[in-house]
Amino acid sequence: TGHSPQVKAFVTQDIPFYHNLEMKHLPGADPELVLLSLRYEELERIPLSDMTREEINQLVQELGFYRKETPDAPVPEEFQFAPAKSLPILLPLHAPTADGKTPPKHDKEEHPDL
Repeated sequence: TGHSPQVKAFVTQDIPFYHNLEMKHLPGADPELVLLSLRYEELERIPLSDMTREEINQLVQELGFYRKETPDAPVPEEFQFAPAKSLPILLPLHAPTADGKTPPKHDKEEHPDL
């Protein structure tokens, strides 16, 4: 099953505007929003495949994600850790590194297969 055009549009066009929202591409898997706590513990999964782009945008904003004016706009101090209760990542999850530190954050991720 391919990704729906709605979800793909969200991934390619909307994700860059959201602070702390990352896409991890897993071939052949339906996209899910995975909410992680600050300790990288999984809180919940929300399947996105049946949702429209508009619904996904509404969902992530309700979850507390900060949407920037432009992808490169600075994030206000109070939103640096938004949403405070979780650090979300779209599948697959990071495996914690061997020394237990959180994985390094890359601002410019490559998306060769989108």
